[in-house]
Amino acid sequence: MMYIKRRLAKKIKLLVDSFPVTVLTGARQVGKSTLLQQEFPHFSYSSMDDFHLQEKVRLDPSSLWLHQDQIILDEVQKFPFLLEAVKLAVDSQSQRMRFILSGSADLLLMKGVSESLAGRAVYLDLFPLTIGEEKGAPDYNNLDRLWDPESKIQNQDVDRIDPIPYLLRGFFPPLLKLPGHEQVLAWLEGYTRTYLERDLRDLSQVGSLIDFRQLMQTAALRTGAILNQANIARDCGQSQATVHRYIRLLEATHLVTRVPAFTRNRNKRLVKSPKLFMLDPALSLFLSGIYDTETLKSSRELGGYFETLVYLHIRAWAELQTPRAAIYYWRTVSGREVDLVIEKGRNLLALEIKMTPKPMVHDIKNLLYFLEDYPETIRAVLIHAGSAVEWLHPKVIAVPWWWLDC
Repeated sequence: MMYIKRRLAKKIKLLVDSFPVTVLTGARQVGKSTLLQQEFPHFSYSSMDDFHLQEKVRLDPSSLWLHQDQIILDEVQKFPFLLEAVKLAVDSQSQRMRFILSGSADLLLMKGVSESLAGRAVYLDLFPLTIGEEKGAPDYNNLDRLWDPESKIQNQDVDRIDPIPYLLRGFFPPLLKLPGHEQVLAWLEGYTRTYLERDLRDLSQVGSLIDFRQLMQTAALRTGAILNQANIARDCGQSQATVHRYIRLLEATHLVTRVPAFTRNRNKRLVKSPKLFMLDPALSLFLSGIYDTETLKSSRELGGYFETLVYLHIRAWAELQTPRAAIYYWRTVSGREVDLVIEKGRNLLALEIKMTPKPMVHDIKNLLYFLEDYPETIRAVLIHAGSAVEWLHPKVIAVPWWWLDC
């Protein structure tokens, strides 16, 4: 399959030039290994999935970079003690050595790991493909334009790209080459089984894979919703402590993300619990037992799946920013809610996400409440499933979901 250029590659190259250790993490099959091998062909590459190398690592980790000063170590979460050897190599070789460490677990969430590289490493996350990357769109996209208060965006009618096929197929790179939806379902089934039977056992002792899978299914149904661990524990028949531990494992392996509440206004009573998002909409659908178009369209969770699709694109964009843009949501105890709030420095962008082909003025009422409370907001955006780029208010624009990334 032809390599699809990833926007994060440019930032990785800048960091590799300046720091001795660059850590790239992300869920399995998002394209980390492909990116590193394509963009850094002059680096020595070693994968900890290689059984021959595993014995070598156990005997003498430093043998992996003998006579090398530019090294990629893939799937490093399998051997956390490797990081101590990397630290010693960097400290002894001063500025000469460059390491790129890659893994499908968040090293910052792994006990005892983050301390090993403190002050020596920078961390990046890679997400599944975005629609802009898939279509070869420029790095500077319409979401960047929305941050510029001087940007002149005209009302216009653009292409309508139905999100339903993208929700069902998802954005993992291997899915692009599959000929039909049946093959997509088979791939997702294999992905889930590999995660449960291999990756999970490498990271933690899970008493029951059946219970863990049930937790994954319950979380998938709640993607895009405010996290209530007590309700999840009740529905799964598990203790809250177990649910908390399992969600932490899903976070550590990048399959879910918790989005915190935006609470800058201390004079308002705001909901403080985080929102939960699955990594990829198709994975959410598969775990929820939704396998076809008709079932998806009639699902009461359709809005949450669409929000997950948009969140994936926002999160991938935020990772490109330096420093990273922070992502929140906003909800008052009276029920007023804005789906996502992006913060860059002291500037804000408020996003409302609605699975509607025809955005209306009444869809932006919560955005207007937010603008009133936070006048520093550059503008608010209603993201929809139609084809109109349209100003609904002097500071509120409605745009199609795909338009953001292109």
